Amino acid sequence: MAELKANNRNNTLPLGKEKKPNSVVKFLNSKKVVPYIFVLPFIVSFAVLTLYPTIQAIIMSFQRILPGQIEFIGLQNYQRILNPAFYKALTNSTVYMLLTVLILVTIPIILAILLDSKLVRFKTFFRSALFIPALTSIVVAGVIFRLVSGESEFAILNQIIGFFGFEPISWQFNAWSGMLLMVFMASWRWMGVNVLYFLAGLQSIPKELYESAEMDGANMFHKFRHVTLPFLKPIIIFVTTISIIGGFRVFEESYVIWEGNSPGNIGLTLVGLLYQQGIQQNDMGFGAAIGVVLLLLIFIVSIIYLLLTGAFKRGDE
Repeated sequence: MAELKANNRNNTLPLGKEKKPNSVVKFLNSKKVVPYIFVLPFIVSFAVLTLYPTIQAIIMSFQRILPGQIEFIGLQNYQRILNPAFYKALTNSTVYMLLTVLILVTIPIILAILLDSKLVRFKTFFRSALFIPALTSIVVAGVIFRLVSGESEFAILNQIIGFFGFEPISWQFNAWSGMLLMVFMASWRWMGVNVLYFLAGLQSIPKELYESAEMDGANMFHKFRHVTLPFLKPIIIFVTTISIIGGFRVFEESYVIWEGNSPGNIGLTLVGLLYQQGIQQNDMGFGAAIGVVLLLLIFIVSIIYLLLTGAFKRGDE
């Protein structure tokens, strides 16, 4: 008992004096360190899941990789890229990207304006319904789209065009119709997500600006051009950029419609070619080279678009 009281006396600080934190706690609580602690999870995940695989892919693109054998071969993999299959995949991916950007930017803006207006009732229901396709399994969606676009005259798409007097179409065996299927499937999946982006932008626009424009005699078109579009410009740039990236990275739509083997490569994309060569043909070095070229292509196109739209300019310029 006497020892316990002695210990308590030793641990009791004099009045007016507090126990100072040790140097480690003080360092972690400093204003210069705390921000880095909060962003550390992102930095670690980016380094492990993005940066390291990218560096490894670049290294692999200069190698011939066989079971139990790795050999550096210089630029041979890149020299092999220039072939008809690559040109076909590049053309398909570019056309797909342009069509999806056109559809997934213009139509969501119109739908968002309608949902934000007083003309539409049950807005919450429609917002939820538009987001459901993004949550749907791509495999299930692919099965449905294959059934809808079947060769039979009783398939839904052929019944629709037959109602207008057109002959049945083999949707999955023509280049133009196959591209329409991929674009339609991507539009169905991501339309609702983009609508929500634009809705968020519309709701941040001060209503007083529209009232002032009406007092100045502006009609609906003038308000859209001089009020809505300028405020939506950052959202438009963002949605267009992710649509460009998603367009060049297309793989799922092509794979689930043709199960990886489209007739005459009408559905072959750059990522599909990467999968075909790197996984199916077990040529990992060549597949890595295709991936590096795709990475550079996306980077260059995205930077050019951002430069043209002035996204890198400061707000005061």
